[in-house]
Amino acid sequence: MNDDVRNIVLGVVAAGVSAAIGWVARTYLWKRRLRRKQVFFGLPDNSESLLVVNRGAAGPEFAVMRYDVFALLELAALIKDCNAHAQILPHDTARQGFGERTEFCVGGPASNRRMAAHLSSLLPGVRVNVDAEPGPDRGSFQVGSERYRVENGREEYALLARLTADRSQNIRPVFLFCGQTSITNQAATRYLARNHERLARKYGNGSFVLLLKVINSQAYGPDVVELADDVTRAAQAPLPAAETSRSSHRAS
Repeated sequence: MNDDVRNIVLGVVAAGVSAAIGWVARTYLWKRRLRRKQVFFGLPDNSESLLVVNRGAAGPEFAVMRYDVFALLELAALIKDCNAHAQILPHDTARQGFGERTEFCVGGPASNRRMAAHLSSLLPGVRVNVDAEPGPDRGSFQVGSERYRVENGREEYALLARLTADRSQNIRPVFLFCGQTSITNQAATRYLARNHERLARKYGNGSFVLLLKVINSQAYGPDVVELADDVTRAAQAPLPAAETSRSSHRAS
């Protein structure tokens, strides 16, 4: 074998070794990223999860608002990426506890009984105004002593929460997407889809409650979302004795 042939063979071997090392490294990083995502969502391979959604008020048909359907699609993609499965349940048929299966609950308490139950038992510091009569506080959030009002299409809020009974990986979390309007429900699911890695780094397997502000949804839909505040402590603590909030947040 002359020098030229030997150099060619060595080059081919070196290229093959480099490609194999690169493939192994990429596979390792991909698997590690997947495992972290599965832990954060409580969705190991082939696990089951629940998607709890609103049911339309007109008759017994299983009807879901358009933006809530879009929210379900965002969540279904996340669940599929974790190699898990989802069961869709109307809010008034989901009569079970939580912790055995990851749950994604979409919609405000006015149209989602399951959400109302979760807020009452898990987030005692949160109140949502569900009055049917028009008024400045209709649909507003109260978190602790702060009130956040709706200005439809201009400035709206949503609560995004990840809640667990404890930090054990065997306890599946419940994710709440509680918006003041249906488009803010989708905004909350999209925020989670885009930021779950950062949230996992910050909160790990623990609970959190984030207040999101959706800006000018009539022009930008669910895409322009700001983190207004981390309200975990206020949401999980009992409301102050005087439920009338001391300050109000509105669009300028």
